[in-house]
Amino acid sequence: MSGFALMKRVLGVDFGQARIGLAISDELGMLAHPLETVTANPLDAATKRIAQLARERDVESVIVGLPRHMSGVAGAAAAEVEAFAAKLRPLLRCPVVMWDERLTTTAAHRALRDAGKKTRSTRGVVDQVAAQMILQGYLDSRQASSGGAPLFGDIPQE
Repeated sequence: MSGFALMKRVLGVDFGQARIGLAISDELGMLAHPLETVTANPLDAATKRIAQLARERDVESVIVGLPRHMSGVAGAAAAEVEAFAAKLRPLLRCPVVMWDERLTTTAAHRALRDAGKKTRSTRGVVDQVAAQMILQGYLDSRQASSGGAPLFGDIPQE
């Protein structure tokens, strides 16, 4: 694989009240792959598991999908995700980046349905696929960006 530099991996997170989907990038930082689904309750156990995976996989950053309305406005679900990210940050040695996740869960359901998977059998997988889509969007944007310009979808912290 000459010409390609290996990088640290990036972890993608799709937060849900019941389940948290996780995805991981490849060593080239080009492709996102489903990783695991973590039970969201209790939240302390979930954040500890995510931090453990981040350490084990030596990730450079964690990308958390932030739900927004189609207008771009953050709603109640976004506040829950922000609270989750605030609990996760102190457990990690790497940055947590909030990333616009509009329609990723819907797209994940559609992709699984198009692949012939039944909704009932994909309950745990759909969260991983949503995390994969969030992470892939981030990776694609990072590949397309140049010179440290803000990434499309990157939501500035206030």
